[in-house]
Amino acid sequence: MAIAIDSTGLKRYGRGEWHQEKHKVSAKRSWRKLHIGVDNKHIIHASVMTDRFVNDDQVVEDLLNQIDCPVDQFTGDGAYDKNPVYELSSTHSATAEIIIPPDSDAKYDVNKNHAQRSQNTFECQAYGRMAWQRQRQYGNRNYSELGMKRYKEILGNKLHAREIDRQKQETMIGCGVLNKMTNLGMPKSHRVT
Repeated sequence: MAIAIDSTGLKRYGRGEWHQEKHKVSAKRSWRKLHIGVDNKHIIHASVMTDRFVNDDQVVEDLLNQIDCPVDQFTGDGAYDKNPVYELSSTHSATAEIIIPPDSDAKYDVNKNHAQRSQNTFECQAYGRMAWQRQRQYGNRNYSELGMKRYKEILGNKLHAREIDRQKQETMIGCGVLNKMTNLGMPKSHRVT
């Protein structure tokens, strides 16, 4: 099984619009971050909702704790290119292939970096980033992008609950709803020329 992880923003509101209108308060909008782990069959195995100031790499442990089956491949974008992410992923599934593009200024260093991070850095420098992406099937990351799009298209891009604990429950219920819909069947599309 391949797991792709990513995050997206969901809008939330502070005081109600009526309060802002009455007291002439600026309508600063705020948002939360939804982090998900999606497999290659579009099932959401993990979800964590955080404040907008939490970095993507800081929630990897929480996501991995929710995944209860062995994983063959972890994929994430450049925000996850940190040694602790590689360590946590290796601890969860020792034989998993970790496919995260290294920073453009990353240095190949087997002493300081995790072995797979060093390998990714070496391959990107040796073959070029695009060739590396094709060879390592980096396109599997699109499952997480599609999961985010499905969440926002079907459930909306704003939270309805006001307290953070209820917002967390709301996103977990939303992911459960999407999984139920996925289990009922996904559309099959065919290219028309």
